Amino acid sequence: MKYIGKLLGYILLGANILAALLLLFSAFSPHLNPQTSPIGACAGLFFPIFLIINLVFLLFWLVVYRRYALFPLLVLLLCWNSIQAYAPMNWFGEKAPEEAIKVLSYNTRAFGNRTPHTKEKPNEIIEYLRNSDADIICLQEYIYGDKLKKKDIDYALRDYKYKHYYSMEKGWNGLGCYSRYPIVAAKPINYPTNLNGSIAYYIKVKEDTLVVINNHLESNKIHESDVETYHQMVDDPNKQNVSTGLRKLLTKLGKATAIRAKQTDKLMETLEDLQGKKVVLCGDLNDTPISYTHHQLNKVLKDAYAESGNGVGVSYNKNRLYVRIDHLFISENLSVYECQVDNSIAASDHYPISCYISWKEEGN
Repeated sequence: MKYIGKLLGYILLGANILAALLLLFSAFSPHLNPQTSPIGACAGLFFPIFLIINLVFLLFWLVVYRRYALFPLLVLLLCWNSIQAYAPMNWFGEKAPEEAIKVLSYNTRAFGNRTPHTKEKPNEIIEYLRNSDADIICLQEYIYGDKLKKKDIDYALRDYKYKHYYSMEKGWNGLGCYSRYPIVAAKPINYPTNLNGSIAYYIKVKEDTLVVINNHLESNKIHESDVETYHQMVDDPNKQNVSTGLRKLLTKLGKATAIRAKQTDKLMETLEDLQGKKVVLCGDLNDTPISYTHHQLNKVLKDAYAESGNGVGVSYNKNRLYVRIDHLFISENLSVYECQVDNSIAASDHYPISCYISWKEEGN
């Protein structure tokens, strides 16, 4: 029995080492450029799975053999920055000062699939925006038609004196902005895409200019057949299902990730031109906090949720794919408070994300 116990211990230690290597690879996968390594760059999607496995090993070794617990603990410390990005812990964050302005970003999924907005039966998303108390609203999948008219949206949000709508040149998708402050210019950011896009709004706030970049980066184009494949993997994780399903999904995700990498590189060029300006970058980036897109943007901007949010902050809520792919970034010369993903409204397949920002005093 003694030898069997030792053998079992070595097997479990080997499994822990494998799980640790996979966690490290997923945590550092954002350093891979998806244009040259599209599949490897998708490893960040598995970060929470490997993180949970390593946490289980840590607890197991603490109970069974404490000396071995040092190994998963060391690995978790090496991944601390990734853990903080994925599920930040800002339990004692500051409250927003009175002068702070609220920025809200929301992928509306065509305002809940073009649900009409009437006095008798208001559109849930439009009502949410009307009552949000946000100063600047950035919308993705701003799509109207059928019984939902743009004039009805504008009238419902008439408290916002300034507005801008941008239709993608080759597609049916759109981006929108409603602001309490003057939008003095709106400049599209050109990159290869058919249905997605980015646009920079130059907004005059008091005596300064705030540049707000609204984004809807390349979608993963997950269709019903892909969702069915994913569900089969989850419901019946046998070797054949997992092998076939993973290959199919990762190939599709890898292609979309590579396109987003090009779009991200274009955003980085834009941000370089905006050095020293006060910048907010937000929207549906279709990438998690453990991704090339997030890693690149985080080089020059602060992740508002990582700075002032709490928990995983799931923003995509359908098909059992619970991830945060909607983000808010701010420049170093801004302060951020109370960033949150609001899961109180489920009319879209995304939840809105918002935060308060204020100007940093010079020298701080």
